Amino acid sequence: MDSKNFAIGILSTTAVILLVGLVLIQSRPEPAYGFGMTAQGGDYLVTTGQLQPSQELLYILDAAHQKLNVYRFDMSRKQIALVSGEDLAKYRDAGTEDKPKPQDTQSGRRGRGRSR
Repeated sequence: MDSKNFAIGILSTTAVILLVGLVLIQSRPEPAYGFGMTAQGGDYLVTTGQLQPSQELLYILDAAHQKLNVYRFDMSRKQIALVSGEDLAKYRDAGTEDKPKPQDTQSGRRGRGRSR
């Protein structure tokens, strides 16, 4: 075996190793960051928010049961914990007690001309 074939063999082996390394690095998935994402399915609405650079919040709204749960994902500890759970039905009529009720438009005066 002469030195020219030996050099070609070494360079070819090195090129194959570098190509395999490049393919392995490029095929690894990137980490998934959910900040600012929203999804909807059926009666559920899911969205995310960022609390701190290392903590994200996951908001899950169940429209059928009118409940909102907030979960916190701590990336440094790799844990998910329930922060808060709220029943939204108690907020549905908030603030409507002080509003005046609309006048009845089904009264007997309707359509009879001017009232005196």
